[in-house]
Amino acid sequence: MSQTLDLGPRAELVSMDSHCDDITIALYMPESDQGPVYKVHTYSNLPSAAARIAEVAKIMQTLGGMEQTPDGLLRFPCGHAHLQAAKRLFLDACKIDPATPVEVRPLRVFDKKANGTIAIANLGDGLYEARPEEDAQGQDRRVTTIARGLIKLGEMEEVADYTTQARFACGQSHDELIGLLLVRAPNVRAAMREAEDMASRGVLSAPSAQE
Repeated sequence: MSQTLDLGPRAELVSMDSHCDDITIALYMPESDQGPVYKVHTYSNLPSAAARIAEVAKIMQTLGGMEQTPDGLLRFPCGHAHLQAAKRLFLDACKIDPATPVEVRPLRVFDKKANGTIAIANLGDGLYEARPEEDAQGQDRRVTTIARGLIKLGEMEEVADYTTQARFACGQSHDELIGLLLVRAPNVRAAMREAEDMASRGVLSAPSAQE
């Protein structure tokens, strides 16, 4: 007999999790009186599935600064959904080898096209700025590119007259999320293509198809 749950709309999907017997894992947004919340879920009945779901949720807390609600859901402390950032966070959390220690990513990245390191400064009130750490040809253009990458990947707001800045609409700091998104920001087109490709793969079926 099939099992279906009222999980709310699906935000993102990993059709085959290579770290857990190719089970399908999805990120949902169930209704809640706690504001926007997320649930990592699989219909798989494999013995390892429950531990894998808990593992992915834990990684999302570490890498994205999310917190767990009393009923086991995930949310951002600011109370906003940050949907695009949450989707990227989920995809990256599923990619990480469980044997690898998970650490918050730094607010700097080496950019090959600039041949130098680009750092992100937290200016407060949800505002961030991309800055070159060394003088190198083309870095002015690249810091603008990276700031725009953060805007696209994290649904951040543009800042008028400041092309190297980006702001979270919630007005609060999200250093963990910025560190996560910064890895993809130098090549945002590839990141967006990857997300579209993942979204086009399969559906989360319940539950016999994954046994």
